[in-house]
Amino acid sequence: MSQPAQVTAAEISRLAGVTRATVSNWRRRHPDFPAPSGGTEASPAYDLEAVRTWLAARGQLPASSPADDLRTALRTSGSTLGHRSRLLPLVVAMSRINDTERQKVAGLSDDRLSTWVDEATRSYADDIPGTGNLSRHAAVAGLVRTLVHSVAEEGATRTLEALVEGDVDDTKASSTYQTPAPVAELMADLVAAPGEPYPDTVFDPACGGGSLLLSAATRGARNLYGQDIVPAQAAQAAARLLVQAKATETQVRDGDSLRADAFPNLMAGAVLCAPPYGHRDWGHDDLAYDPRWMFGLPPRNESELAWLQHCLAHLAPGGSAVLLMPPAAAERSSGRRIRAELVRSGALRAVVALPAGVAQPLHIGLHLWLLEQPLPQAPLPQHILFLDTVPSDTSRTGNGTGKRPPSDWETLRNIVLATWHAFDRAPDSFDSVPGTARAVAVIDLLDEATDLTPTRHVRATPVSAKPDEVAEIAHELRNRLRRAASGLMTLSGGQSWPPIGADPVAWRTATVADLLRGDALQLLRAAPATRVSGPTIHDSLVSRTLTARDVVSRRPASGATKDEPSGEEITLQEGDVILPEMLPGGGTTRVADTNDAGKLLGRHLYLLRPDPARLDPWFLAGFLAAEDNLKAASSGTTIVRVDPRRLRVPLLPLAEQQRYGRAFRQLNALRAAADIANRLADETARTLATGLTGGALLPPETATSST
Repeated sequence: MSQPAQVTAAEISRLAGVTRATVSNWRRRHPDFPAPSGGTEASPAYDLEAVRTWLAARGQLPASSPADDLRTALRTSGSTLGHRSRLLPLVVAMSRINDTERQKVAGLSDDRLSTWVDEATRSYADDIPGTGNLSRHAAVAGLVRTLVHSVAEEGATRTLEALVEGDVDDTKASSTYQTPAPVAELMADLVAAPGEPYPDTVFDPACGGGSLLLSAATRGARNLYGQDIVPAQAAQAAARLLVQAKATETQVRDGDSLRADAFPNLMAGAVLCAPPYGHRDWGHDDLAYDPRWMFGLPPRNESELAWLQHCLAHLAPGGSAVLLMPPAAAERSSGRRIRAELVRSGALRAVVALPAGVAQPLHIGLHLWLLEQPLPQAPLPQHILFLDTVPSDTSRTGNGTGKRPPSDWETLRNIVLATWHAFDRAPDSFDSVPGTARAVAVIDLLDEATDLTPTRHVRATPVSAKPDEVAEIAHELRNRLRRAASGLMTLSGGQSWPPIGADPVAWRTATVADLLRGDALQLLRAAPATRVSGPTIHDSLVSRTLTARDVVSRRPASGATKDEPSGEEITLQEGDVILPEMLPGGGTTRVADTNDAGKLLGRHLYLLRPDPARLDPWFLAGFLAAEDNLKAASSGTTIVRVDPRRLRVPLLPLAEQQRYGRAFRQLNALRAAADIANRLADETARTLATGLTGGALLPPETATSST
């Protein structure tokens, strides 16, 4: 036997068209108000029919609409459905037929309606995550008819909103909030300059109900990709886009975007995201060596910086991203190194401080971070815009009531857009707006704190660090530095490297040109692509491109071409040896591993593909990178260009090559470990110095005290 439908005080207020305060007054002043029949003491629930009877007797029950009838039917039969997402394909199917056909469907008998629903929803079920076939239970049949009637009378959009109302709650515990429509529209406006085509492909890796993607669709985006960890949220986003953005190609998936990326090869023209805040279980341990961390592994308490790098990893060169971030991400000591790399790389373009109350959580003034994926050959930006929209007489942490402070959103929106567009047109000659906006030189941001809080730069308000937090961060950094130093010692110690004899050995060598003629290896280069005018469409299956900067920096492939594919792209294979054409800072080579396999070869790189039966790749890479070898095969002074055909390689048996190859592989691991230890040493020293000079840490008891 089904349980009577129950409603909360909030639902009663919507049912009667009054405020929640009015409902509270009714409960206190009217003894005959229905007593709670469930729920908790803090959040009681009431019998729906008893409430409706009480409201009707006092003339407080407005005439119900089809959408109201749907809400009532959902409360009555929700336990039978199990999940409202199963009804979403039906709303989409109804939205694709005209008014006359909707009326005909609403008048079908139960059996014919059930058959029509099965046929009409089948093609949409795969587009909406987590949906399945509707049960043919009688209660469900009544709910389906109510929904069909609602779409026929009030339209698919209003019916959809009634269907998902209250299905997934925003909670402070999960730090997951829906992005309000005005904020979503502002974020969508920021990724395109006036008069320029809107990005064709837009991605939101934490799409929630789809408000950001929907805002992008209304501005011209045609390919929309979204993912959300909550299946019901992903289903709602997919349905909203299918109903309200019919002219787009939409793909929405459920799942953890950080741990299980549904679109690993997607390169979007724009990324819009309001990531979840403050999650410590985002995958720090599982994803420690993930290639997305171009600016460093985010600390456990910096999930927002993990999401930021995830968004950048999906951004095509020249594309823009806007993220809604908590203010702590701009100044926490634990994220300083990543923020510094972000600034240094040219990826960060602007940070905008919004007033408290414009979006959840209401007591915090959130920030908008504007990012860009620099083009490989473009000069890096020299300035970053900081814009503070918070009135100087308004508390930065809210007024303690959780209510939005008085503000003119339209004026605020116009200020943000006008200021950003003025800066974007001429960043190096932008005129500061006292107390509101200022362009800060990149070099001035790379200090001990790399604080990106707009107020600090616009109004010069100091931001103090908490001693306990600084001490905890310093302790973690010192532990990581110990482990890195231990690994470095292990790699540099071990067996001795004995002399070969009294005099150096003189090998018989062959040039790369000789090896090419003998088919011992292949020499490949990426063909130049043909540029096209107009907006670039980035296919979700396009692979990343290994750039010369990636090889020199020993980092994962990070590039993606903005050119039209020529059909002659070179795909890396495990064991390929990659050598930069230009060597500004000394020679380096790279042996492609399993992570590089499948990526594309970028320009200004040579690829040498050895025959594994005749040449060991690590042996080849080690001798090609030898300083004397490179000098003999290079030309130029300021820019050194290498002719790989002139490089020489010793002629040794394969077994002897492999012995040398193992040694070169060990040296490569030693260099990588040294890079990590160097970065950690720098970060540790900076953090400790900041703690000492900022009054957060005390010096050790003695100069020789143990760390």
